[in-house]
Amino acid sequence: MAASSRAQVLRLYRALLRESQRFSSYNYRTYAIRRIRDAFRENKNLADSEKIEELLNKAKANLEVIQRQV
Repeated sequence: MAASSRAQVLRLYRALLRESQRFSSYNYRTYAIRRIRDAFRENKNLADSEKIEELLNKAKANLEVIQRQV
């Protein structure tokens, strides 16, 4: 993975975790954080650039959803 895409993934990961911390409900907050961490851990060894791009787009869409709900 190129350094720029690695940095992009890490930036997105941090943004998702940061926004999830803003949920007022403890249950929503812990669920969101657990799902984010599990998804990123599950795909950390992915090498297919098309699949990585697809997952990045999905994560960006999820970030927008979290931002709207918070």
